[in-house]
Amino acid sequence: MYERLKAYEGRPAATSGVGKDTVNEAMIRHWCEAMGDVSPAYPAVAPPTMLQAWTMGGLSGHTGRTAAYDELFALLDGAGCTAVVATDCEQEYLRDLRPGDRITFDAVIESVSERKKTALGTGYFVTTRMDVRGEGQLAGTHRFRILKYAPAAGARTPAEVGAESGGTAATGSRSTVASDSGRTADGAAPGGTTGGAKGARAGRPGARRPRPVVNRDNAGFWDGVARHQLLIQRCTSCSALRFPWLPGCNACGSPQWDTIAASGAGTVYSYVVMHHPAFPAFDPPYAVGLIELAEGVRMVSNVIGVPYDKVRVGLPVSLEFLRVEEDVELPVFRGGGG
Repeated sequence: MYERLKAYEGRPAATSGVGKDTVNEAMIRHWCEAMGDVSPAYPAVAPPTMLQAWTMGGLSGHTGRTAAYDELFALLDGAGCTAVVATDCEQEYLRDLRPGDRITFDAVIESVSERKKTALGTGYFVTTRMDVRGEGQLAGTHRFRILKYAPAAGARTPAEVGAESGGTAATGSRSTVASDSGRTADGAAPGGTTGGAKGARAGRPGARRPRPVVNRDNAGFWDGVARHQLLIQRCTSCSALRFPWLPGCNACGSPQWDTIAASGAGTVYSYVVMHHPAFPAFDPPYAVGLIELAEGVRMVSNVIGVPYDKVRVGLPVSLEFLRVEEDVELPVFRGGGG
C-alpha cells in the first residue's frame, strides 16, 4: 500500500489555480480586526500570514484539483482511511502581496508518510506544498499536512456522529489545525480549546480530547501551563506583547523575546456557540470565547461557569487551569470574573 501511495509524491495536486479575489483592502482589514493586528503597514500590504486566504475556495469549494489528487484520496478511502484531520502548516514568505495583486497558485503532493499509528487511528500523513504568486511572482509557499486515517476502534468520526443524530453529516472530519506559529489542536491559539464549559469534560464516554500540539515555538507556553502560569511573549527590542506565541515580533520583526505572566483577568471580546459538527470528546452546544486579557492580547479558550447562552461580549472572566484528562491541563476562563 505504501509503495502505491508513495508513487503520488511529486505529482500535481492543483494546477493553474486562480484566487477568487484579487488582494484587497476589505479582506485585509477584516483579517487585521479579527487578529487584533494594528500594524500601520496594513492595508498597504497584506499580512504575510494571509497567504493561504487568497487561495481559498470559499463555500463553493475548490476547482482545479487534479485527477492525481483525487486518485490518492480515493486510494486512501478504499484502504479504510476515511477520516481526515489537518495537523499543521508551514509558510515561507518571499515578497509582499499588495491590493490589486492577482493571485495564482499551483500545488504538488510533496510527501506521503509510511503508515503511522496515532491516538485518532492508523493512517498516512499527506503533505502538499502550494506555491502562491502575486502578479506572476512567487510570494510564498504553503505546506499543509493532513492525516488520513482509519478511526481507532470505538472512535467515531464527526460525520458518523452527525448522521446518527439526524444532523447534516460532516463531509470529512472536523479540522484540527496546528502550526509552527503556535496554533494548537482544535484550531485555537495555544492554551485554547474549542470545547466549551459543558464540553470541557463532557462528551461521549471514553472519547479522548484532541491533544495540544507542542512544538519548538510554543513549548515555553505549555511549560508555563504546567506551572499554572499563562505566559505572554514580550519582544525585548520594542516591548510589544504577542499571543499566540510566534518566533518573531509582529511589530518590529525581532526574534528576541522574553515572557510575562498574565494576571488572569480578561473579558469576552467575541464568542461563538458551537452546535455542529459534533465531536466525540465534546458535548455541544457550547460557547467558545475570544478572550481579551488585561494585558491587551487575545486568546481563544473555554468559558466555564456560565451557560453557553449566557456568554456575552464584555463578560468579565478570570483565569483557571482545568485538568480535562489525566494528562491534559488547559487554561480556561471562568465567567463573572471569579
